[in-house]
Amino acid sequence: MSYQSAQPFPFEKSPSAVAAAEREALLRNPGFGRVFTDHMVTMRYSQEHGWHDGKIGPRGAFPLDPATLVLHYGQEIFEGMKAYRLPDGGASLFRPDANARRFRSSAERLAMAPLPEELFLQSVRALVRTERDWIPAAEGASLYIRPFMFATEVLLGVKPSAEYLYCIIASPVGSYFKSGAPAVTLWVSETYTRAAPGGTGAAKCGGNYAASLAAQAEATAEGCEQVVFLDAVERRWVEELGGMNVFFVFDDGSLQTPPLGGTILPGITRDSLIVLARDLGLTVREEPYAIDQWQADARSGRLTEAFACGTAAVVTPIGTVKGRRHGFTIGEGGAGPVAARLKAALLDIQNGRAPDRHGWLDRLA
Repeated sequence: MSYQSAQPFPFEKSPSAVAAAEREALLRNPGFGRVFTDHMVTMRYSQEHGWHDGKIGPRGAFPLDPATLVLHYGQEIFEGMKAYRLPDGGASLFRPDANARRFRSSAERLAMAPLPEELFLQSVRALVRTERDWIPAAEGASLYIRPFMFATEVLLGVKPSAEYLYCIIASPVGSYFKSGAPAVTLWVSETYTRAAPGGTGAAKCGGNYAASLAAQAEATAEGCEQVVFLDAVERRWVEELGGMNVFFVFDDGSLQTPPLGGTILPGITRDSLIVLARDLGLTVREEPYAIDQWQADARSGRLTEAFACGTAAVVTPIGTVKGRRHGFTIGEGGAGPVAARLKAALLDIQNGRAPDRHGWLDRLA
């Protein structure tokens, strides 16, 4: 499945590109996912031509036929990743090879045409180089990058599409949570589950997130920022939040996180934190953890911290957990020292302030 172009990403400048002064004003307080850069990557796939017509052009709308397959049967996947401004003025991506592998794996699970990993990397690097002036310089800010792909064949028939559109857009972002609270409050969902064995839980597809929204609405109605899902079989084991993985910290200094097994998204931040924790001499277990045990350990003091993690929110302390049958506070209900230490270690690497011993940074010329 070769790419049919000697110059993969020719560039067309946006005629409505934001002026430098306006861009700087937007970068001072971009929020999360509401401000977008001037350009995007697009590339098409067909069974006849493979991947072709890759380009960087003005960010704009897609014309879609009402019978476009994605609108009816949901073949769609995406990734979330960030570009960072470095102290020397350069820019870098964090572990983009892991995003490329997961994007390919998600495509295969949804019976979509897999995008070659090197082509994914080329396209992301090309857009970030084009939009590098949009990378914020403020502490905690970054350029959020959203590669995605969806079925574009025009047909009302339940089958894998023969055509796809791949696209990347970018958005300068600040903090994901704006509540100002030192830790988030979670709602234990007993009505809904996120994923079942054999399903799409390990794929980063829009359907997983759509299925979580009713539970998230329930959490919001109960005064909670996030929902935590239990397994679909026994409704006993903690799996993950609506869009983040979860860690537990115990009084002996060890950490535990639910194991991957097809129902949990293999988070890149999750994997990075496991590596960094072990670098710091901490024990990390990937083992199941029951919701009732979580409550008991929090009340006894055996559990000293819990935190969620993901590309968007990085590391977010969990203070309180609520539910129909559960209600408990973890520690003092705020950020704990282990979460703070791991977050600082991760951000220091991502922002080029600490040695990159694992080769995670992809520095852009």
